[in-house]
Amino acid sequence: MLASGTFHHVYDTHGFELPFGIELSLPYGITRFMVMQVIAALLTYLIFSGLAKHIAGGSPATGWFWNWWEYLVLRLRDEVVRPVIGDPHAHGHSDHGHESHGHDAHAMTSQANVDGHAVMHGAVMHGDGSLSKAIEVGHPADAYLPFILSCFFYILFCNLLGAFPWFGSATGNINVTAALALVAFGATYYYGMQVKGPVGFWTSMVPEVNAPAFIKYPLIVLLFFVESLGVMIKHAVLAIRLFCNIVGGHTVLGVILGFIATAAAGMAWWLVAPASIVGQIGVGLLELLVAFIQAYVFVFLTTIFISMGLHDH
Repeated sequence: MLASGTFHHVYDTHGFELPFGIELSLPYGITRFMVMQVIAALLTYLIFSGLAKHIAGGSPATGWFWNWWEYLVLRLRDEVVRPVIGDPHAHGHSDHGHESHGHDAHAMTSQANVDGHAVMHGAVMHGDGSLSKAIEVGHPADAYLPFILSCFFYILFCNLLGAFPWFGSATGNINVTAALALVAFGATYYYGMQVKGPVGFWTSMVPEVNAPAFIKYPLIVLLFFVESLGVMIKHAVLAIRLFCNIVGGHTVLGVILGFIATAAAGMAWWLVAPASIVGQIGVGLLELLVAFIQAYVFVFLTTIFISMGLHDH
C-alpha cells in the first residue's frame, strides 16, 4: 500500500487513494494534480496577501512565520532578480557585478524625498551637497519581482505537497511543467517586447556581424535561426528538468518501499523492512531539499532568460 501511495504521488489520477483501500473519485474529469495546483495557488495567495498586510506602510514583519516568508522574498530579490536583471533601460552597460545586497553602486536619476532630503537609489543628497548611504527606495528590476516570486512559491508549494500522504506533486506531471515553461517563455517575450518592441526582441538576438555582404547576410540568417531555436530549447529544458527531478525522487521512494513487499514472504522481511523505512525517511528529507532547490533553479534560469531578452547581446 505504501508503494502504491508513492505511485500515486507521481502519476496523475482522477481521485485519491485513502487508507484501507478507500478510493475518493473526482467528478467532471478533475484530476488529483488539478486539485494540488489549486491548493498551491491558494497557499501562495493567502500567505503573501497576509505578508503584504503585515508590512504595509513600511512596518517590519513580526513573528517567525512571517519573517520566514519575508526572508525568502528578500533573498530572491537581492540575490537573484536585482543582480541578474540590473537596469534593463540602461543601454550600453549593465549593472551586473555592481550591486551589493540589493543596493546600486551608482545614483539613479529618479529621486524621492525622505525627511526633507533628496533620496536617490543607495544615497541621500543633503542640503550641503554631501552624499550618504541610504536604504534603497526602489530598483528597476523590481518590476519583474511579482512574476518571479509567483513562479517560485507556486512551484515550491506544488513540490512540497507531494510530501504529504495521499497528495501528490503536480510538478511530477510533464503537462504542468510544460505549461510553466510556456508561461516563462511568454514572460521573457513580453518583457523583452516592452523594452525592444515586438520585432526588436528577435532581431536583437543577432550580434553585429562585420563581414563582406556575401558572408554577412547568410551568417545573420544562420545566427538568427540558431539563437531563436536556442531560446525555445532553453525554456523546454526548464520543463524537463523540473519534471525529471520530481519524478525521479518519488520513483526512488517507491522502489525503496517496494523492497518491503518483495521480501514479505521470507525471513528477510525483518531485515529489509527497517532498512527500507530508514532509507525512505532519508530520501524523504532529501526530497524536501530538492523541492526548494528545483523551485530556485527554475526561477533563477527564468530570471536569466528574462534578462537576456531585456539586454542587448
